[in-house]
Amino acid sequence: MNADSRTVPPQAPRSEGSPVTPPPPRRRLAVPLGLFAAAAGALGYVGAVDPNEPGHYPVCPLYRLTGLYCPGCGGLRSAHALVHGDLLTALRDNAAGVAACLGLAVLWAVRTVRTARGRPPRTAPGPAHLWTVGALLLVFTVVRNLPAGGWLRP
Repeated sequence: MNADSRTVPPQAPRSEGSPVTPPPPRRRLAVPLGLFAAAAGALGYVGAVDPNEPGHYPVCPLYRLTGLYCPGCGGLRSAHALVHGDLLTALRDNAAGVAACLGLAVLWAVRTVRTARGRPPRTAPGPAHLWTVGALLLVFTVVRNLPAGGWLRP
């Protein structure tokens, strides 16, 4: 018996006129609320364990090996400052991290509202958005490692 000679079981007929009932709101909101719980837990941990004290978090491998700052360097200190409500310190530690937190919060809110209304989430950014973010992160990384970009260093 080869793969071409297998029989495929018949599928149940679909009725064209019966509408599909959406799941209840509690079930629709499970994924957005799970994402919120995970983010809140991570931010809660970073808020409780100060990254400014050595020994709690590993050092950035790129910084350790080359002395160059990656786009994420200072991100934990920035998140710690955000959790404690210190926006200026958060921006000083990692401005790109603050922008990422804001962008992710907006995407999460849009997805949650769309899901609660029974609409498809459709919050995935398009290729142009991804290329733009990548280019901005590259510029941010280069500028923060130049002598004139000292104000962007953590």
